[in-house]
Amino acid sequence: MNTNNNESFRDSIGTINEEGLRNWIHPKKPKGRYYNYRTILSLILLAAFIIGPFIKVNGEQFMLFNILERKFHIFGRPFFPQDFYLLALAAVISLVFLVLFTVVYGRIFCGWLCPQTIFMEMVFRKIEYLFEGDRPKQIKLDRMEWNAEKLRKRGLKWVVFYLISLGITTVMLAYVAGADYVIDFWKHPFADVKAWLIYLAFTTVFFFVFAWFREQVCIIACPYGRLQGVLTDENTIMVAYDYKRGEKRGPMRKGQDREAEGLGDCIDCKQCVQVCPTGIDIRNGTQLECINCTACMDACDAIMDSISKPRGLIRYASKVSIEEGHSKIFTPRVKFYTVVLIALMSIFVYLFANRPEVDLKVLRTRGQVFTELPNGQIQNMYQATIINKSNHPYQDLQVKLIEPKDGKITISGTQNELDLKKEEVKQVIIFIELPRNKFHGKKKIKLGIYDDKGKLLDDYKTVFIAPVR
Repeated sequence: MNTNNNESFRDSIGTINEEGLRNWIHPKKPKGRYYNYRTILSLILLAAFIIGPFIKVNGEQFMLFNILERKFHIFGRPFFPQDFYLLALAAVISLVFLVLFTVVYGRIFCGWLCPQTIFMEMVFRKIEYLFEGDRPKQIKLDRMEWNAEKLRKRGLKWVVFYLISLGITTVMLAYVAGADYVIDFWKHPFADVKAWLIYLAFTTVFFFVFAWFREQVCIIACPYGRLQGVLTDENTIMVAYDYKRGEKRGPMRKGQDREAEGLGDCIDCKQCVQVCPTGIDIRNGTQLECINCTACMDACDAIMDSISKPRGLIRYASKVSIEEGHSKIFTPRVKFYTVVLIALMSIFVYLFANRPEVDLKVLRTRGQVFTELPNGQIQNMYQATIINKSNHPYQDLQVKLIEPKDGKITISGTQNELDLKKEEVKQVIIFIELPRNKFHGKKKIKLGIYDDKGKLLDDYKTVFIAPVR
């Protein structure tokens, strides 16, 4: 922590200079054990992202989020708008999990799992190092007048950036429109000009984000960084500078007795600043811009090794652990979020396990009241929607009355037996007849849909209307 108690760094953003212009960040190429771990994890996540929409389970896409056609596949299982409550509950669970994770571990998600960080630091930044070199060469190139060398390096980099952005758009489109559509699109690339315009528009957006906007996404656009100030406290574990060990800072000299001079382990080499992708000085303390990427930890550990000091001057730690030497993870707030998360997950598992493969919805036809038949029966007309939510077809389905038993059901245009293809949505007209002498006014009735073996697949309650007297 800054011993001068200079808090001016909190009044401005490191990527904006005093004139209000963009201060370009050229981070030094990171290396170290944490960077290696992040690279391995990123490769796994990138591979999963790329192959996800092209894997098929029982002939269906493994992951599909086709909002326009209202088709959703999650782990190969089809979901419909009628299952929105499950998706909404899953979103709430993800939010609570993220809150709990942030309370305990700060912004570790940003540094290790966030797609923006993975693409920026593990894909585009590596390409930039390949074409422009490390930090000193990038700064030199940035200050250079536009000449043949700068045009060649920047031009090649931007071409590769755009091609990768095109690849990201292709994979994203496969998740949204379907892998089959994307494959067909590339087989006949000039068949749809409008689709190409949309394609290039999204590609340009991705290119803009990773070629120009960059860390501004984390600092300006992403709301998660601002939540950090609300969710974290002195017990939250995050990338932190051990100021008790590091202060007072000062450069190292040969034969120096730092302890006698009142100096700490920090030799003020500023390597932690140079590798930071958002341009901050972690020694100032917790900051909005910090994404917990661990680059500063690797850089500091390397310096500590070189001066024969123990690693961990910058490490994963909480304020309490630095000040008192021990951590308090299971605070009352953490326990509360944990209980809420377990409760929500239990509800989700129960609802998911009891989700019917065939969904039945029966609604009274608008504008219709009832019809008195010559045989003394009262007839109501309904519109039924039957959805096959499975990956296999159903044959000879039957809709029957569960309550009351003494009634008759007729399905318009069928022999009262229905066939459903996989993922098919079928709408039919149902006529229900009940004896007039037993039913008066409004009455709740219950219908069920059964397979060819007589197994109840789903039921639905609706209202039957008869004369009051």
